[in-house]
Amino acid sequence: MNITLLLEHGLNGLQFGLMLFLLAAGLTLIFGIMDFINLAHGSLYMAGAYFAASFTGMTGSFWQGLLAAVIATALLGVILEVVVFRHLYQRDHLSHVLATFALILIFNEGARMIWGAQPLMLNIPPQLSRPVELLPDFFYSSFRLFIIATGLAVAGLLYFVVTKTRVGMLVRAGASNREMAITMGINIKLVFTLLFAFGAALCAIAGALLGSILAVQVGMGESILILAFVVIVIGGIGSIRGALVGALLVGLVDTLSKTLLPGALKLLMPLEMAANLGPALASILIYVLMAAVLFYKPQGLFPARG
Repeated sequence: MNITLLLEHGLNGLQFGLMLFLLAAGLTLIFGIMDFINLAHGSLYMAGAYFAASFTGMTGSFWQGLLAAVIATALLGVILEVVVFRHLYQRDHLSHVLATFALILIFNEGARMIWGAQPLMLNIPPQLSRPVELLPDFFYSSFRLFIIATGLAVAGLLYFVVTKTRVGMLVRAGASNREMAITMGINIKLVFTLLFAFGAALCAIAGALLGSILAVQVGMGESILILAFVVIVIGGIGSIRGALVGALLVGLVDTLSKTLLPGALKLLMPLEMAANLGPALASILIYVLMAAVLFYKPQGLFPARG
């Protein structure tokens, strides 16, 4: 494999990792602060992608569609928090899992009834449809570069908000010791609602951007939700910094292993066996990485309650 192809897949891994971060950031804060397991987080990602496809079709503009999708998904997150989740906070984790799993089924069937069973196409904006030359004879998708820039910008904004603002102080206080935060007079209900709106908005951004590369379809949130949980376990529950590091690790390991492993196995075994074994081993490597991190740091790399 030449260095150009390796660089391209490295950038793809970085782009995928940053999109995972957008999902995992909201999920880890909700889990860390509220001690609430939200399996329906992936459904908000799916809803954001569908909203983006619909609003883009109505307005004819990807950017207006993206903005409308972020607002609509954030409102959906608020409605879910007020109508459903708020009544489950005092229940145990099994109740959270069962209720949010039911929401996954409702969201999937609702999307199938509204948008149909066939995948929707969400075209990338014309301004970012052409590749750009990063190095001599090395061209890369300008839209994927935009995704990387968006992910880095959101990570920087989150770092500033969490570490430098009063809102971030409340979030960190809740993540470190929720009971103490309540005792100190923090309006925890408002913090919870804002967190759900914020997490849902990040889901919409990830759904709209990845939906432009992949297809927008029913059930698209489930597979990526599993990776988002792997990210927060590796990074440490409730930690934004951990979510960023964990997402980049998972994104790079997932993308590079799927690229490099089949080629490496072809040197050791027949081509057909290598073609079948390579993708399977690449998928397992993410969970091997998670097991290795948990072996050395059981609470994750950067636990919020550390």
